[in-house]
Amino acid sequence: MIRKLGFGLLWLGFAIYAFGFAPPNQPDTLDLIVRLSSGQWDAINPLLVAEFNIMGIWPMIYGAVLYADGHGQKLPAWPFAALSFGVGAFALLPYLALRQPNPTFSGEKSRLLQFWDSRLLGVVLSLGAIACLAYGLSQGDWSAFAAQWRSDRFVHVMTLDFCLLSLLFPALLGDDLRRRGLSLASGLGAIALIPLLGPLVYLCLRPSLPGTTRPSETVSTAS
Repeated sequence: MIRKLGFGLLWLGFAIYAFGFAPPNQPDTLDLIVRLSSGQWDAINPLLVAEFNIMGIWPMIYGAVLYADGHGQKLPAWPFAALSFGVGAFALLPYLALRQPNPTFSGEKSRLLQFWDSRLLGVVLSLGAIACLAYGLSQGDWSAFAAQWRSDRFVHVMTLDFCLLSLLFPALLGDDLRRRGLSLASGLGAIALIPLLGPLVYLCLRPSLPGTTRPSETVSTAS
């Protein structure tokens, strides 16, 4: 109950701060969002470009644990995972508040779950995140980014959302480890606690979920 209350209060506090106390949007905020979304990055701070693109990688990282976590839950995980692509932690915090502990997995793995369970997905996401970090950190302007963070609600809230997503991953990590026969005390569990890069390494190295694929989705080799 304390855990549920904590996530609920965190969601409420974040929402109140984001819409009531964060800096206002600027006249060019909508244009900035459009250019970031459409790949028109020439005149945009590389740090902001990198952060924006990593905010598209975070929902994929969470999806890789949420879809397995939602298997067997009364509360479906997919609506929260889908909404997180648009609103990040605003969508994930309600799920964290309402879910039940789920440290086991049994039954068949659908093709969708196999996709989210794939180590190849972890590798692709890792390469994308590393490319974003290399671009932003090597060419970005920190002073300009700080000025935008202080003056623009979009940049301000997105950065706080980035930090929240980095801090919330361990809330799902323990059950995902146990579903795979591991524990938080394992080396892989410790690595996964490192913000952003830790979860990516975890997705690349974690054992597959137990279970079988659906017979209808298994290619038959019989003649």
